[in-house]
Amino acid sequence: MITRFFVLSSCRPRRAAAALLACGVLLLTACGSTSDDSTSETSAAPDPGTGHLHGLGVDPADGTVYAAGHMGVFRLTGTEAIRVADRYQDTMGFTVSGPGTFLASGHPSLADRTATSPHLGLVRSTDAAKTWTTVSAAGEADFHSLQQAGQVLYGFDSQTSKVWASSDQGRTWDRRARLPIGDLAAHASAPQKVWATTANGLVFSGDGGRTFRSVPGAPDLAAIERPAPDAWVALGSGGKVLGSRDGRAWAPRGSLPSGAKPSLLTAVSPMHLLAADVGDTVYESKDGGRSWNVLHRADHESGDNH
Repeated sequence: MITRFFVLSSCRPRRAAAALLACGVLLLTACGSTSDDSTSETSAAPDPGTGHLHGLGVDPADGTVYAAGHMGVFRLTGTEAIRVADRYQDTMGFTVSGPGTFLASGHPSLADRTATSPHLGLVRSTDAAKTWTTVSAAGEADFHSLQQAGQVLYGFDSQTSKVWASSDQGRTWDRRARLPIGDLAAHASAPQKVWATTANGLVFSGDGGRTFRSVPGAPDLAAIERPAPDAWVALGSGGKVLGSRDGRAWAPRGSLPSGAKPSLLTAVSPMHLLAADVGDTVYESKDGGRSWNVLHRADHESGDNH
């Protein structure tokens, strides 16, 4: 399953400044702009690291964990985050849809002088983020959440604040409900049923995102996933991990390490979870969220991504 992406994001000024210096770019843009071309940092500047993370996923081709952020897509190997293809594309919404196949959105890199728009629309990679091709909505959409549910692809577009839905792998879209969503969850077993986190609580749609209603009694959630027909998992306040069998009644399952403030969640399976906090530390659980190990810890002071 993939992941999504959680939080409605904003650029972090200190990291954005570091990125501008590293890329040698004088033009300022919000959250960065992206490109399909590889862009190398100057040797004199420190590596800016991952930037704020917006997506996590596992490539079923080889089990590699990937993290997507403002400064590119990264393979997480041991203690290192290795930027794929030396590409600084600002990758926002991100999901792994098959072996070596990723979907994403965001902005061209700040150093890309060939970019014609600040918004990528939907882009696809079939070689594990080495190269990307445009699928649709270039110059129009900036998806901050992408969710594959069988033949239906959902996206939350930050430009229109609408849920978009596609039944042809993202080539064409139907614009649906408008509301300030953080994260989306749906499953192939019932793709018309969609859950979403909002600042006002959990909401549910039974008609494919056309309308939503609040879920009474649901806790405040930062991110939500539905990895199986009868399994929901979510991150709540204070890094609490919550589980549900119906998306309505929630029970504690575990928690991220003390002090972690959750920002995103990906359920590779009901037991295999990936999460990140606002400090861009990446965690992994293989027991459904009961215990967690650190996969990657960002070094914000040096800008290093190791």
